[in-house]
Amino acid sequence: MLDSKPLLINTNFPKLQRKKLDTLQVNLGYICNQNCKHCHVNAGPKRTETMSLKNIDEILKFIKNNDIKKLDLTGGAPELNQHFKYLVKAARALNVEIIDRCNLTVLFEDDQQELAEFLAENKVEIVASLPCYTKENVDQQRGKGVFDDSIRGLQKLNALGYAKKGSGLILNLMYNPMGAFLPPTQNTLEQDYKQKLRTDFNIEFSNLLTLTNMPIMRFGSVLISKGEFNQYLDLLKSSHSDENLQTVMCKNLISIDWQGYIYDCDFNQMLDMPSSVSEKNKTHISDLNLNRLANATIKTAEHCYGCTAGSGSSCGGALN
Repeated sequence: MLDSKPLLINTNFPKLQRKKLDTLQVNLGYICNQNCKHCHVNAGPKRTETMSLKNIDEILKFIKNNDIKKLDLTGGAPELNQHFKYLVKAARALNVEIIDRCNLTVLFEDDQQELAEFLAENKVEIVASLPCYTKENVDQQRGKGVFDDSIRGLQKLNALGYAKKGSGLILNLMYNPMGAFLPPTQNTLEQDYKQKLRTDFNIEFSNLLTLTNMPIMRFGSVLISKGEFNQYLDLLKSSHSDENLQTVMCKNLISIDWQGYIYDCDFNQMLDMPSSVSEKNKTHISDLNLNRLANATIKTAEHCYGCTAGSGSSCGGALN
């Protein structure tokens, strides 16, 4: 795989400083039942990295001691970590809001038959990957048969009450472009998704979130191999909006890798750019002093323009 990091490090991206921490985004490992072309994590079925129970307990300890209210679980497929259910139950007991970034097809893995029911019982918010509402485009990006299984997954979640009024069960969909271009306007695209999925499959969902593809890891390698890397980076930079700097997700979030080390965001984690809150090379969650995060400088590189281009992009969707 071609490494895009050397092409990203030198940057004139505006300086960013942290605000109050409200979200822990935890990568539970790189194991995934899919092998998507756009994946910025380079996750897949052959990866073996997975978070240990010891590190999960350190995260729970940090949450309890610092009154963290939101836990964002990602991967790979986070549900494939053997301690996933333990973490969810323990965090819910601390009254923590939990987000599961689910690829939908994991619901039908051999050892995950009760996963959907578990998520509903624990009122876990689901952010489900569905890059398009057509079979051809989804299978092209995520693999043959993924679209059909994704539709089955959404229907199963709807049957459990997800996206139903008054249920308290949130089901958001995540869109990312099929190539080297920016997402369409989020609100407009959401209406298209809702009409198409309701008409064709009787599927309901809460909100659509748009995410810009980052020129790192697997997607960055593809861009380099096609000779499109510089062109895509120029697009991101020329589409930059200072307005988006006020609400980028890294100001209120820290990302934790499967070994328990902290980063300013998930993308920095994949580029091995540890947070600057400590003089040490890396800071483990067990050693993190919350006071050191206050007004700390956030590490940036050229890929950060992906979060400020156009309408902005974050794990919570468009910024404006």
